[in-house]
Amino acid sequence: MLRKTNLLLLLFSFATFALNANNPEEHSDHSDSHELNAHDEHGGKFDPVPMIMEHISDAHEIHWWGHGHDAVSWPLPVILWTNDGLVTFMSSEFHHDNEGKHLVEKGGQQFVRSHGKIYYASNELNKEGNYIALNNEGEALSKPLDFSITKSVVGMFLIMIILLLIFTAVARSYKKNGGIPKRLTGWMEPLVIFIRDDVAKPNIGDKKYAKYVPFLLTLFFFIWGLNLLGLTPIGFNVTGNIAVTMVLAVITLIVTLVSANKNYWGHIFNPPVPGALKPLMVPIEIVGVFTKPFALMIRLFANITAGHIVILSLISLIFIAQNAGGDGLAWGMSLPSMLLVLFISVLELLVAVLQAYIFTLLTALFIGMAVEEHH
Repeated sequence: MLRKTNLLLLLFSFATFALNANNPEEHSDHSDSHELNAHDEHGGKFDPVPMIMEHISDAHEIHWWGHGHDAVSWPLPVILWTNDGLVTFMSSEFHHDNEGKHLVEKGGQQFVRSHGKIYYASNELNKEGNYIALNNEGEALSKPLDFSITKSVVGMFLIMIILLLIFTAVARSYKKNGGIPKRLTGWMEPLVIFIRDDVAKPNIGDKKYAKYVPFLLTLFFFIWGLNLLGLTPIGFNVTGNIAVTMVLAVITLIVTLVSANKNYWGHIFNPPVPGALKPLMVPIEIVGVFTKPFALMIRLFANITAGHIVILSLISLIFIAQNAGGDGLAWGMSLPSMLLVLFISVLELLVAVLQAYIFTLLTALFIGMAVEEHH
């Protein structure tokens, strides 16, 4: 079972990487020329929005501290499929020219980065103040396909590696100690048994649950690990990226549909209602197939993102107070603000495991509905 879990983790992470690398969400790259310091946008007044968006957004680099030219960050590989083929370089190669463009020239092509998205560059400034190549209708030319290793991808690979190491160590310990849990195995065994006996078995059924346990374990530990990673100061907001939660939901949908039996499809296309209502109920049942994973996607994304925004907003109160009443008011606001941040952070530890549990539980419930036999 543990070997199946490790294999699923590997496939699962690569599938998520494939979509996230080309997701439409705006990234926040800290060295873009158009990015404004949170203290500069309103004449020296602190504006929390850029700081919050910077933290919860994806990026082509891992930002440690600082802003603009003073920023300290870890550049990540940029991988583009362009009109002339594959182009790769490090994100640190983007530079500001004399006109303020944040660009790079590779393979005889120029690329400009705006709001974290990479476009073909132009020598003319468009109406939004960006040097993006436009067509005759004033629309941005097709962007190169972006398969870059972004911060979210690094976070997913990090959790994948950690889980592989943990489960490999657990499997080795079981083999060495004759199935007796010791140390790390003693911590992991209750969690695995909980998912098996309290999530998979009651929702899928005693006869069919076993083959879905590796998938459910993968979901639970993968999401939980990503949620905990998002609580670190570095800002790996992976499950706050709707592209990632969408892939998780789509995988759940695929597993559910592949597992579905005749009873499931019969209930959708021939619902047990009077004949006059069937034309109305069939479309509703079909829509219901897709609303279930949609709810999974939105619930995880919204809860994790909301938690990050609340914590950052509470920290911002200190600087907003400084703008309003000087350093004295800022110091006065710092204690209640930090106490609230501590409380919310502890609450987020609970939310991290709770959201992983809810996602896994609902997935097991949907699979159970698909494999349920007719009574």
